[in-house]
Amino acid sequence: MGDIESLPFLEAIRQFRKDVGRGNALNIHVTLVPYIAASDELKTKPTQHSVKELLSIGIRPDILLCRADREIPEEMKKKIALFCNVDEPAVITARDVSTIYECPLAFAREGLDQIVLDYLSLPHSERDLTRWDQIVNRWKNPAGEVTIAIVGKYVALGDSYKSLNEALHHGGIANNVKVRLSYVDSEDLETTGYPESLSRADAILVPGGFGRRGIEGMLRAIRYARETKVPFFGICLGMQCAVIEFARNVCGLSNANSTEFDANAPHKVIYKLRDLIGIEALGGTMRLGKYPCELVDGSLARRAYGEPLIHERHRHRYEVNQEFLPVLREAGLAVTGVSPDRKFIEMVELPDHPWFLGCQFHPEFKSKPTAAHPLFRDFVRAARAHQAARKEGVAQKTASLDPPVSVPANLPTPNGRTA
Repeated sequence: MGDIESLPFLEAIRQFRKDVGRGNALNIHVTLVPYIAASDELKTKPTQHSVKELLSIGIRPDILLCRADREIPEEMKKKIALFCNVDEPAVITARDVSTIYECPLAFAREGLDQIVLDYLSLPHSERDLTRWDQIVNRWKNPAGEVTIAIVGKYVALGDSYKSLNEALHHGGIANNVKVRLSYVDSEDLETTGYPESLSRADAILVPGGFGRRGIEGMLRAIRYARETKVPFFGICLGMQCAVIEFARNVCGLSNANSTEFDANAPHKVIYKLRDLIGIEALGGTMRLGKYPCELVDGSLARRAYGEPLIHERHRHRYEVNQEFLPVLREAGLAVTGVSPDRKFIEMVELPDHPWFLGCQFHPEFKSKPTAAHPLFRDFVRAARAHQAARKEGVAQKTASLDPPVSVPANLPTPNGRTA
């Protein structure tokens, strides 16, 4: 409450309840109950004022989720219920938890689910939070951890990749490991050398984005992943950069580029969507929403999904130029996902790499904590396998070294003294 930008949405909420009927809509207000250390007390005034603001525009909250860093006493809940005109059981403590995935368990302990069912006159059934218990347990007690480097241009603001971050955590939950995210600014990679955060990563991911800034750094990161056999996942722009990098450094097309970055590039391996024949029928300049994709048998993608036809969400305006497919395929790039009409290249892989995959769509939009997206699940699994292989290699290398030579006591040294 209080932001002028939210007014149109609040008006929509007010009208929605009027349209569908009071018994078919429920208003839940998340509000702050701050703790004031100086007076050692929780304050309810912010909640009272925000509810007053809601009532002034015609929205009556049915349930209050009171954000606090500690339990709210029952007497204080009664006070909030009285002055905010809500039922006492509908004042719920939304206490801070160690992970957002613990919220369903915390709300269930407060009885929020039962209250919602009562207010909407929905049938009650036996509560089963087994899966959420497992998720929280795996989050708090993982069997190991992996580090994934995200090489992007918006890493200064972590929430820029919020959906991506959560999908990676979902993949970690599915593999019972903690995923540590290491953000690498792609512009920093445009200079010589690789940052330690990249060389120590168990896998590398290049996400989506727009514009030419930081692209050369992304290409360097992809080349590093390809040549050192580190698991790589490229999404949208990340896949396009993978194609450009392969064309330049494997196919010998040194001037390969996307028309998004160089409209006059001699080898336009990536070009604008509207340049495709007949694509004007889509309308606009972007490919948005759900599209089908056929997967090639034996590919990483086919094994991950477990089915030949998938549907994924898109948001982009540049595509792989199929004129260059013969030379790309001859050099070893495998096209493992295509649209049924063969107009769009959806996925590419490197068969001679442990795990190297690029997709034109955004799989992070379909990932859930209770059901990690197949590509993120297998990507994290590949990161864990790479980590194990690297540790085993170090152990074997250490074991193969000659045992240290013991130095006898009182052995004379060149300076005449005894060691």
